[in-house]
Amino acid sequence: MIVGAIAWELHLDGCASLKEKRAVLRSLKDRLRNRHNVAVAETKYQDRWQRAELCAATVSSDQQRAQQVLSRADALVAADARVRIIDSVTYFF
Repeated sequence: MIVGAIAWELHLDGCASLKEKRAVLRSLKDRLRNRHNVAVAETKYQDRWQRAELCAATVSSDQQRAQQVLSRADALVAADARVRIIDSVTYFF
């Protein structure tokens, strides 16, 4: 069993309040869950308006499959015009 996880540090340029930030992140988290069947959580910078860290995780029988799922999730985040990826890290356990 392989657990794959990816963490994105994000910049949300258009957000002027925590309420706006939460709306953007909620939409992004819901799309990640629905399209890629990954667990997603905001893990850092909860008190900042324009900064966030999101993490997604998947469990698979092999690393190649986990990598595919996380790569597609990464592409979804990168394609969202409301956020900019500052940094991302992928882990396998």
